[in-house]
Amino acid sequence: MKKILLIFYIIVIGLVFTSGYSQSKISNTHSSLEKPYHPSDDAQAKINQLVVQARKEKKYVILQAGGNWCSWCLIFYDFIQKNHTIRTYLSQNYLYYHLNYSNENKNEAIFEKYAPQGSSLGYPFFIVLDEKGKVVWIQESGSLEEGKGYSETKVMNFLKKARHLQSKG
Repeated sequence: MKKILLIFYIIVIGLVFTSGYSQSKISNTHSSLEKPYHPSDDAQAKINQLVVQARKEKKYVILQAGGNWCSWCLIFYDFIQKNHTIRTYLSQNYLYYHLNYSNENKNEAIFEKYAPQGSSLGYPFFIVLDEKGKVVWIQESGSLEEGKGYSETKVMNFLKKARHLQSKG
């Protein structure tokens, strides 16, 4: 009976150690990713500037809602930086802004203005504005995932679909 208990304890300790190791490895991977969100930004002023620029350049604006605390937000940012096809399409068709949501700055008025239902979507989620600053699309990110990252095909489909929508109003 003592042998069985000893084996049980060894297995439990091994599982705890392995689980802790895996979590710290994942955390370390995400902690090394660039942090694109800036809680101190005047987000509305930045969005206003982007809309003026979008009108001149005939582009749309994407607001990636999230924060530096959100691993999936950082993974998405890393994905679009490293994926040439996505990065090229974005630069040709969109202006991009990381709309911060964190304890430091929740940007509540901006989220209420552009995506009042946003908190139910999880993070990140994306708000697409046309060149007039009107919301044309809100996209959750879960359906864009593939494995432990994002799917080029799914992200590209979202970007193309959102770009070809017209705002109402």
